[in-house]
Amino acid sequence: MAIPYGHQSIDDSDIAAVLEALKDDWLTMGPRVAAFERDLAEAASATTAVAVSSGTAALHCAYAATGVGPGDTVVTSPLTFVATAATAMLHGADVVFADVESDTGNLNPESVESCVTERTRVIAAVDYAGHPADMDELARVAREHDVLLLEDAAHSIASTYKNRLVGSLADITTFSFFPTKNLTTSEGGAVVTSNPELADRARRFRTHGLVRDSDLLRYPDEGPWHQEVHQLGLNYRLPDVLCALGISQLARIEEFKQSRRRVFHNYISGLKDVDGVRLPERRENTDPMWHLFPIRVEASRRRKIFEFLRENQVLVQVNYIPVYWHPLFEDLGYRRGMCPVAEKFYSEEISLPMFASLTESDQSRVIELVREAVS
Repeated sequence: MAIPYGHQSIDDSDIAAVLEALKDDWLTMGPRVAAFERDLAEAASATTAVAVSSGTAALHCAYAATGVGPGDTVVTSPLTFVATAATAMLHGADVVFADVESDTGNLNPESVESCVTERTRVIAAVDYAGHPADMDELARVAREHDVLLLEDAAHSIASTYKNRLVGSLADITTFSFFPTKNLTTSEGGAVVTSNPELADRARRFRTHGLVRDSDLLRYPDEGPWHQEVHQLGLNYRLPDVLCALGISQLARIEEFKQSRRRVFHNYISGLKDVDGVRLPERRENTDPMWHLFPIRVEASRRRKIFEFLRENQVLVQVNYIPVYWHPLFEDLGYRRGMCPVAEKFYSEEISLPMFASLTESDQSRVIELVREAVS
């Protein structure tokens, strides 16, 4: 049987929560959305969470909240899924890619600082594999240049940096709840922040930009049914029934973290003596919720090793092709060679299966096959 790269962890309590929601009157935005947002804000040590329909939607809403637009630049990592950059571009911003650090794959603050100009509005960090970026140094750069700091924490809910929870480290943070992530709502995501103005803008963008507060209406006497659109937004709502799953999953978040930590340490123990394999590193001031287990091998052998593992039903992945290598970005004038550390990281990287319910026997099988592949 094939071992997947990632897999959701659903138990009877999750199923019961969803069934209970299906019996109620609300399927879309209802009381469970508000409850999930309260629980999520607490889990992220933030004051406000805005639940949305995907991690990509969360990024789009977060950039809308920052006010980024034409004439602005966003500095971000090339070692991420394309959405981190694409959602900024959809607001009209230009994206500048800074290089990453060789040990974690996270943004290098020195490289970020060299990319910041008077046009920069947002620095968007990415917590690669679940390991938090160097948020204090990135926050220093953001403060000194009067720009906002966004944390793309699609991989890192429940991770900590210097004993502080991801969600409390940046001006605004985004999560993803896709099934392979650290908790799931099937599809879904969220924006979290302790800045009420950013939270309000993100919430409005989630729901077509609609304004219902009578104190903010331009024509408040139109009638009790009246609502207005002051700025464009989209329908990025996360329904009640999926928030029911999210509430149940959040209650198990520490269980998920401990399980993923055991997988991480089992891999480390089983592969630490293998020549030709570089294992992921953890900086001592962090406690990651491991979303990926990225090994690195000799670039010239990466494809052969990847294909051997796939042929033996270990469904490894590669995370990620540098964003500016995609033809869309190439056509816009971006060129290979811009971020050599990120490109080297990509050329060597293979993501082993990593999820909370990965059995010890399957972990042993992965370890055995990796050892065989690189021998």
